[in-house]
Amino acid sequence: MNAVMPKNCPACAHEMQVCLLRCPACQTEVQGAFVLDRFTQLAGEHRAFLETFIRCRGNLKDVGAILNISYPTARNRLDGLIDSLDFENKASATTYRLDVLMRLKEGSITAEEALELLQGGKK
Repeated sequence: MNAVMPKNCPACAHEMQVCLLRCPACQTEVQGAFVLDRFTQLAGEHRAFLETFIRCRGNLKDVGAILNISYPTARNRLDGLIDSLDFENKASATTYRLDVLMRLKEGSITAEEALELLQGGKK
């Protein structure tokens, strides 16, 4: 059984560090201070969303269908994933406008909501 690697120390809550790697075949061990990549450090919910997102080839409508969530919820979860990975989440104004129009076309927002978003209202 593979256990999920804990991110924080159960005793003091500080971030854990990987210090030992072992080959299961020959038992060779390598010690050191190993840095984990940002994807390895993802929380379970973000990792599950990322796997679904990749499986759906980035189509948020399909992600929403698989996870039984709305398009805006899928979009919010993607934004949360991007934030947790420390990627910049600064879409250009053109990309943002196209996204709003796509949501309007798909019927996930009304014309009034689209107008409010395009005029700088809530996201």
